[in-house]
Amino acid sequence: MSTDKLIEESKKYLFNTYGRFPVVFVRGRGMKLWDSDGREYLDFLSGIAVNNLGHCHPKVVIALQKQAQKLIHVSNYFHIEPQIKLAKALCQNSFADRVFFCNSGAEANEAAIKLARKYAKENMGGQRYEIITALKSFHGRTMATITATGQEKFQTAFTPLLPGFKYVPFGDAGAVRDAVTDKTCAVMMEPIQAEGGVNVPPDDYFGELRALCDEKGLLLILDEVQTGMGRTGKLFAYEHFGIKPDIMTLAKALGGGAAIGACLATDKAAEAFSPGDHASTFGGNPLACAAGLASLEAILEDGWLIGSCARMGEYFAKELLKLKEKYHFIRDVRGRGLLIGMELDFDAAPVVRQALAEGFVINSTMGSVLRFVPPLIVTEEEIDALVETLDRIFEGRLHHD
Repeated sequence: MSTDKLIEESKKYLFNTYGRFPVVFVRGRGMKLWDSDGREYLDFLSGIAVNNLGHCHPKVVIALQKQAQKLIHVSNYFHIEPQIKLAKALCQNSFADRVFFCNSGAEANEAAIKLARKYAKENMGGQRYEIITALKSFHGRTMATITATGQEKFQTAFTPLLPGFKYVPFGDAGAVRDAVTDKTCAVMMEPIQAEGGVNVPPDDYFGELRALCDEKGLLLILDEVQTGMGRTGKLFAYEHFGIKPDIMTLAKALGGGAAIGACLATDKAAEAFSPGDHASTFGGNPLACAAGLASLEAILEDGWLIGSCARMGEYFAKELLKLKEKYHFIRDVRGRGLLIGMELDFDAAPVVRQALAEGFVINSTMGSVLRFVPPLIVTEEEIDALVETLDRIFEGRLHHD
């Protein structure tokens, strides 16, 4: 079927919930994607920070093939071997003692919200149910998680919202302290706000939040849906701050491209859940967990990939800062590891479209921020190719202005 016909049928049969580009990708390998016309692209979006290993990593593909031949689904009425193995591996490589599996980041955050409220009922009294989150945060698209999200644009069409959330400026520990009341049960933050514009907090921010939560008896929830699985140059972003959360959520890169989410917690927090409190039919299914285990093993193998992420992140940021020195309309370059944002003083969408036309997949968020989240396997040569393309695009704008 031709590309035009595929796009026509997409518009006819699918909900109009995405502003899609007129491209149909049909194949991927490593950093590269190919569309239905055979054109090649370098992917600096990674399926929105999902394909940390690149497209179709051999370990993940083989794990999926082998598992699909044995058992795809059985339900959580029974113990599931790949689920047990993945849970053990996650716990052994993090702060956590227990894991709940689901299918997405929003579901993982739903689990965290429910767990915090149940923990509060059992340990803090019935009036402690409020969760403090940050302005410009993003925690998902369900009713609870859009309420947790500190961005009005995601909420206005779906009011009334779920009660029990308060928003404070990101990076301001004093504002969190001021927001705590006798109704507060938890603080929920992203280590870096990705959808919110790649906002990085002060170095001591999470240390102060951890101390505050300990002082007030609150749970600290970290949403690592986008920052986890090596994205920031550590396996989990909380490792940068010398603290441990009580609850952490994962998804996106956890499955190496397969759909899976997870809510990790300490024994103290996790014990609030009893059979029947929370569930997911497909959560932790054999296929997704086999992919997740293969993905985690590949990320941890020899420590090479996480180290490369840190090095390539530094190199990428340095090259983008050179562009900032050259062009007055670049306001900022910020991020950690291979989660990098470039803030412009104009709408970034045309730059995204021009880059796509040149064979590079990038995206923008918050209107004016270009977000770069390439696979962790990206090389200096591939970074150079994108930076040179951005340079041409910006040069053209400079001359046009």
